[in-house]
Amino acid sequence: MPYIKPESRDKLEQWLLDSETIGMFGCGIHDAGELNYVFSCIIRGYLAQHGKKYQTMNDVVGVLDSSKAEFQRRIVAPYEDRKIEENGDVY
Repeated sequence: MPYIKPESRDKLEQWLLDSETIGMFGCGIHDAGELNYVFSCIIRGYLAQHGKKYQTMNDVVGVLDSSKAEFQRRIVAPYEDRKIEENGDVY
Protein backbone atom coordinates (compact mmCIF):
# COMPACT_ATOMS: atom_id res chain seq x y z
CA MET A 1 0.00 0.00 0.00
CA PRO A 2 1.36 3.39 -0.86
CA TYR A 3 1.27 5.05 2.52
CA ILE A 4 0.52 8.61 1.45
CA LYS A 5 -1.01 11.41 3.47
CA PRO A 6 -4.81 11.27 3.86
CA GLU A 7 -5.32 14.52 1.95
CA SER A 8 -3.38 13.14 -1.01
CA ARG A 9 -5.35 9.91 -0.83
CA ASP A 10 -8.65 11.82 -0.74
CA LYS A 11 -7.64 13.84 -3.81
CA LEU A 12 -6.65 10.74 -5.78
CA GLU A 13 -9.72 8.77 -4.72
CA GLN A 14 -11.90 11.65 -5.90
CA TRP A 15 -10.05 11.59 -9.23
CA LEU A 16 -10.80 7.88 -9.49
CA LEU A 17 -14.47 8.45 -8.69
CA ASP A 18 -14.71 11.17 -11.33
CA SER A 19 -12.88 9.14 -13.96
CA GLU A 20 -15.11 7.79 -16.72
CA THR A 21 -12.45 5.16 -17.42
CA ILE A 22 -12.22 3.19 -14.20
CA GLY A 23 -14.31 4.52 -11.35
CA MET A 24 -13.48 3.77 -7.74
CA PHE A 25 -11.75 0.48 -7.01
CA GLY A 26 -12.07 -0.88 -10.51
CA CYS A 27 -15.78 -0.44 -11.19
CA GLY A 28 -16.30 -0.95 -14.88
CA ILE A 29 -13.14 -3.01 -15.45
CA HIS A 30 -14.31 -6.38 -16.74
CA ASP A 31 -11.17 -8.41 -17.35
CA ALA A 32 -7.38 -8.50 -17.11
CA GLY A 33 -6.98 -6.90 -20.53
CA GLU A 34 -8.99 -3.86 -19.46
CA LEU A 35 -7.09 -3.67 -16.16
CA ASN A 36 -3.80 -3.75 -18.07
CA TYR A 37 -5.08 -1.05 -20.42
CA VAL A 38 -5.98 1.25 -17.50
CA PHE A 39 -2.56 0.77 -15.91
CA SER A 40 -0.92 1.42 -19.27
CA CYS A 41 -2.90 4.64 -19.76
CA ILE A 42 -1.94 5.89 -16.31
CA ILE A 43 1.72 5.05 -16.96
CA ARG A 44 1.62 6.70 -20.38
CA GLY A 45 0.22 9.86 -18.78
CA TYR A 46 2.87 9.78 -16.06
CA LEU A 47 5.59 9.45 -18.70
CA ALA A 48 4.11 12.34 -20.67
CA GLN A 49 4.08 14.51 -17.56
CA HIS A 50 7.55 13.59 -16.29
CA GLY A 51 9.38 12.81 -19.52
CA LYS A 52 10.79 9.67 -21.06
CA LYS A 53 14.02 9.51 -19.16
CA TYR A 54 15.75 6.81 -17.17
CA GLN A 55 14.63 8.13 -13.78
CA THR A 56 10.96 8.27 -14.76
CA MET A 57 10.99 4.80 -16.27
CA ASN A 58 12.88 3.47 -13.26
CA ASP A 59 10.26 5.06 -10.98
CA VAL A 60 7.44 3.38 -12.93
CA VAL A 61 9.13 -0.04 -12.80
CA GLY A 62 9.74 0.43 -9.08
CA VAL A 63 6.10 1.32 -8.44
CA LEU A 64 4.90 -1.69 -10.42
CA ASP A 65 7.28 -4.02 -8.57
CA SER A 66 6.36 -2.58 -5.18
CA SER A 67 2.64 -2.71 -5.95
CA LYS A 68 2.95 -6.33 -6.98
CA ALA A 69 4.88 -7.21 -3.82
CA GLU A 70 2.37 -5.41 -1.61
CA PHE A 71 -0.56 -7.13 -3.35
CA GLN A 72 1.16 -10.48 -2.88
CA ARG A 73 1.83 -9.78 0.81
CA ARG A 74 -1.52 -8.24 1.76
CA ILE A 75 -4.01 -10.06 -0.48
CA VAL A 76 -2.61 -13.22 -2.09
CA ALA A 77 -0.70 -14.71 0.87
CA PRO A 78 -3.62 -14.48 3.34
CA TYR A 79 -5.94 -15.98 0.68
CA GLU A 80 -3.53 -18.87 0.13
CA ASP A 81 -3.25 -19.41 3.90
CA ARG A 82 -7.06 -19.64 4.17
CA LYS A 83 -7.15 -22.15 1.33
CA ILE A 84 -4.47 -24.26 3.02
CA GLU A 85 -6.61 -24.34 6.17
CA GLU A 86 -9.74 -25.22 4.17
CA ASN A 87 -8.23 -27.83 1.83
CA GLY A 88 -5.01 -29.01 3.42
CA ASP A 89 -1.43 -28.28 2.53
CA VAL A 90 0.29 -29.75 -0.51
CA TYR A 91 3.72 -29.97 1.11
